[in-house]
Amino acid sequence: MRSCLSCMCVCSIVLETQKQLGPRLEGGLMELWNSVLHVSSLPPELLPALHHLAGLQAALWLSTDRLGDLTLLLQTLNGSQSEASGDLLLLLKTWNPPAKASDDPLTLQDAQGLRDVLLTASAFRQGLQELITGSLPRALSSLYEAASGLCPRPVLVQVYTALGTCLRKMGSPQRALLYLVAALKGESICGPPLLEASRLYRQLGNTVAELESLELLVEALNVIPSSEVPHFLIEVELLLPRPDPASPLHCGTLSQVKYLLASRCLQMGRAEDAVEHYLDLLALLLDGSEPKFSPPTCPPGPCMPEVFLEAAAALIQAGRAQDALTVCEELLSRTSSLLPKMPQPWKDARKGTKESPQCPSWVSATYLLQGQAWVQLGDQKQAISEFSRCLELLFRATPKDKEQGPASNCEQGYTSDVELQQLRAAALISRGLEWGASGQDTKALQDFLLSVQVYPGNGDASFHLLQTLKRLDRRDEATALWQRLEAQTKLPQENATWSLPLYLETCLSWIRPPDREALLEEFGTSLQEPCDL
Repeated sequence: MRSCLSCMCVCSIVLETQKQLGPRLEGGLMELWNSVLHVSSLPPELLPALHHLAGLQAALWLSTDRLGDLTLLLQTLNGSQSEASGDLLLLLKTWNPPAKASDDPLTLQDAQGLRDVLLTASAFRQGLQELITGSLPRALSSLYEAASGLCPRPVLVQVYTALGTCLRKMGSPQRALLYLVAALKGESICGPPLLEASRLYRQLGNTVAELESLELLVEALNVIPSSEVPHFLIEVELLLPRPDPASPLHCGTLSQVKYLLASRCLQMGRAEDAVEHYLDLLALLLDGSEPKFSPPTCPPGPCMPEVFLEAAAALIQAGRAQDALTVCEELLSRTSSLLPKMPQPWKDARKGTKESPQCPSWVSATYLLQGQAWVQLGDQKQAISEFSRCLELLFRATPKDKEQGPASNCEQGYTSDVELQQLRAAALISRGLEWGASGQDTKALQDFLLSVQVYPGNGDASFHLLQTLKRLDRRDEATALWQRLEAQTKLPQENATWSLPLYLETCLSWIRPPDREALLEEFGTSLQEPCDL
């Protein structure tokens, strides 16, 4: 009875204050709270109920990101007049709700319980934000605070995952692994710790464990989540925001994780596994069971056509050239109708036409991969034809504006200058190799010379050119080129500041001379042999 009277008195005071303030309440509830807490005639027995109500208000403001109002409320509750006391966690620790009287009825969740929930949720939210912004030592401290608080198992899994991410970024992989193992202990498999585990194993160079983590993540995302249990109390989960893409608690969609697994298999040379995952991914995307495919956010991922191109590259790598041609034909049927007929309309696409400025590079790359598939099938004539179609389109291409800065192809929609140069060089080298294989070294020489011109930094073209000059017995030109290549090998190698699409990296690996040092040494030895007069 006494508790009911207390609540009625508190509500009466709040309503009376609200009536007195009138229009001034338009500035927000904080002014109302400030007025209520400073009422001189407030009886002490009402303080527990008032603090309980303040705890509910604090939970509402925390869940809606009104941290400024929450801080002011806690300062008022603590009687702090200092503007410097703005540390939310410190204010929550300092807040000491008055104890209830012994004859008050029991409640499911008192003000002290609310304070503990608020402290854990605030520490976790703050730690996540500091982790995203790169304030790693502060994030670690906040996350430790959250882990030591009132943490139900699902929240503890998230806290341990964030701690694993933080420690990995701070260069403590073994400590990070301990937290991730702890996060994964339990009845159900959770996505975020598995994704973070894959990142950690990748950093440690443990490819097998990395791929196993991604495979388990795919299985976890395939499981239909059970219906949520209704909450009868204010719990930490209710006060946490939905993870944004930059958060370590965001593990993406099934298609995004499938793509990550497929691309890592291709990068690590596990072509057959990559093929399986790429084909599963394409089936998933094409039957419409997944929402529109968007690439993983970190690092910037490919657009949908590049997934087709990577799948085709994986099929060729696995020796399934005919299947690669089928994938390429499917991509051409979806993109070739978007091709502009002349270079000028393509330039106009930047100003808002329906034609995609990235589309010609996708179609060119498709022709390049079709050519490589025909090489694998032993049809030199068809391969040369595809490489020629690729080059015809590539030499009409326009790179993206240089002032736009680095970005993924999906973000800008344009082909970078480096990517265009590498595509042209790859097509010229590929066609040159086929000319050479068919005994037409003069035509091969022309393609290798042109590839060196379009991309002077491509060492592969120079080595193929050296071999062709040697076959044609053009000794003086070959010697001059050999001397330049020898000098270049003694210079410090610069790390590339750009990255290429995975399908192009894979294609370039097929036309790379197997052992450059051995080739230079062999040619140097041949120079010491006397020439036939």
